[in-house]
Amino acid sequence: MLRHLTVENYALIEQLDLELDSRLSIITGETGAGKSILMGALGLLLGNKNDNTTFRDASRSCIIEGTFDVVGYALESFFEDNDLDYEPQMVVRRMISPAGKSRAFVNDMPVQLSVLKELGSHLIDIHSQHQNLILSDDSFRLHVVDTVAGAGEKLSRYRSTYASLRQAERALADMIASADALRKDEEWLRYQVAEFEAAALRVGELEEAEAELSVLENSEQIGESLALLRQSLDAEQIGVLEQLSVSENMLSKLSEGYRAGGELAERLRSVVAELKDISATAADEAERVEANPERQQKLSDRINVIYSLCQKHRVQSVEELIKVGEEYAARLSAITHSDENITNQRSLIASLTEQATEQAAELHALREVAAREVSQGVRDMLRRLGMEEVHFEIVVEACSELTPAGADKVRYMFSANARIAPQPVEKIASGGELSRVMLSLKALLATHSKLPTIIFDEIDTGVSGRIADAMGDIIRSLSLNMQVVAITHLPQVAAKGDSHFVVYKEQSRTHLSRLTSEERVEEIAKMLSGSDITAAALEQAKILLQ
Repeated sequence: MLRHLTVENYALIEQLDLELDSRLSIITGETGAGKSILMGALGLLLGNKNDNTTFRDASRSCIIEGTFDVVGYALESFFEDNDLDYEPQMVVRRMISPAGKSRAFVNDMPVQLSVLKELGSHLIDIHSQHQNLILSDDSFRLHVVDTVAGAGEKLSRYRSTYASLRQAERALADMIASADALRKDEEWLRYQVAEFEAAALRVGELEEAEAELSVLENSEQIGESLALLRQSLDAEQIGVLEQLSVSENMLSKLSEGYRAGGELAERLRSVVAELKDISATAADEAERVEANPERQQKLSDRINVIYSLCQKHRVQSVEELIKVGEEYAARLSAITHSDENITNQRSLIASLTEQATEQAAELHALREVAAREVSQGVRDMLRRLGMEEVHFEIVVEACSELTPAGADKVRYMFSANARIAPQPVEKIASGGELSRVMLSLKALLATHSKLPTIIFDEIDTGVSGRIADAMGDIIRSLSLNMQVVAITHLPQVAAKGDSHFVVYKEQSRTHLSRLTSEERVEEIAKMLSGSDITAAALEQAKILLQ
């Protein structure tokens, strides 16, 4: 709950401090004194956008700070999820520079405005007379029923299923669009894939083919060179091998008396062995390297095919060509399997639709029970508020179309006169009737939600007398379980408070003062009779306060 509020340099407020009780606090004041300014400052603290904030002193920043007790309101997970330090007493601060730059802090840790707004939704519910218009909002009408129904867990599961369903439907649309686009290129892709399959490319084959082709193209010169080598080595009498062998024999015979001769003979023997091996290799190569026009043409054609494909697909190697072929094959495969994938996706959508429909039916059943409870509760409160012939019924209609909130449409049917057929409340109810309906709904919501604080900003517009007194009783009853702040112009409501503050304007500045018991009698008397307080008004004020 809100313990302390400080506002500095905001609109007509130079400095304002508000210390609130845990139960019912009343705020009154003349029109134009600054009650709406106070609510505007509180809205900024709770995360509202900074729209044309005015500064009393344009050279200083506007600072709004609130101290909250948050023990027992299950906010620990929120702090953990947002990397904030949890403290039983929390300080929220909003600063707006003269240039309009806004900064927000929770326990002195900077936070984004979206985080502050979410936190604010867990702290305070501000209801003004203008908020009566939300009765025409489908989501609000449904929210009331779901809150009373305790449908949070089931609604969360449904929303998860619904989100998966919509994601699956978007994926199906993408699949169909992609398949349609690919089919336009299917014939071209089939030709490309067939060309690559016919080419049967192999890593490293271009280098191998070019090397073999080079040998075949030079086979004549290679053969002549090998023949000349063999002749130099193996020719009788004049061949190198023959001559070296003779020298080796002669030196071997001298080895007993001429040791160096033996060593030279041994070395010649090694040379002769190596030259014989060279001769044998040359003979083998001569047999292998033969002119083969047919093989040469085949290799040339293969190389031309590879280079042609490289040029066509703008790559530099066989490896890159193979990757291009694989990409074409994958795209063609996607077309081939697209129908199967689309069929599987449609099956998934059907399954999710069935699951979401079942969950929506469970929500519908919960909502029907809650709608009867809310309808009866509102009728009872409206009768307390002077509407004896009221008809109020919440109708939950099942729809065929799934929405993010289920498959229901909720209408609030209302009539203040038994002789008038019920119609949607937002179309038929007067301002005063809307105020009473909204107060009744807020009172019911308060018993089912865990909000620490609710603020009523002149919700009692359009009522007076006995009805105002009954409205004050309902507002006071809410304060037994939560902190309530009521901004009111009705003395019957003001008299119900545990504490009373008055907002007033002095020298173009808005001030706020907590009233003593005697001052409170005078304030309520003024609300009864105007600025000229009569003895009768004072006596009536005392009676109201008793």
